[in-house]
Amino acid sequence: MIRVLFVCLGNICRSPMAEAIFQDMVNKAGLSSKIMVDSAGIGSWHVGERAHNGTLEILTKNKISYDGRARQIERVDLDKFDYVLAMDREVLQYILRNGTGAQAEITLFLTYAKLAGAVTGDEVPDPYYDNSFDRAYSLIQRGCAALLDSIRQSEGV
Repeated sequence: MIRVLFVCLGNICRSPMAEAIFQDMVNKAGLSSKIMVDSAGIGSWHVGERAHNGTLEILTKNKISYDGRARQIERVDLDKFDYVLAMDREVLQYILRNGTGAQAEITLFLTYAKLAGAVTGDEVPDPYYDNSFDRAYSLIQRGCAALLDSIRQSEGV
């Protein structure tokens, strides 16, 4: 089983959006028995809460379901997951500071999309502050597609 964890600040906007989009792609590719998907945040502010209404609305608009609850990343996640993907540099630095000796591949989420030429930047701006959920969705959708292609090639699934 290949395990993928998306991480943002509070686990209510970007990372649950990525979890839902990626899970949808995994399901449509018939790979749900081979790839497990989850999300977390580096902060504890929203633990137990549903995703932000903006995230839920854009997912619903695109016919993607999501019913997860926010949780905070734990050190054990860095050994349990194969891929730990940070939405921005601040989140990446937090994970790297706390992940010495981790087994997971820890990188910026959009690294795969940037390498594939699907995006020019490597961070997903946080829509929590400016309500830019459409922009976040577009970046995350391209990032998830590139990530799935990369996993399929490198893991042979």
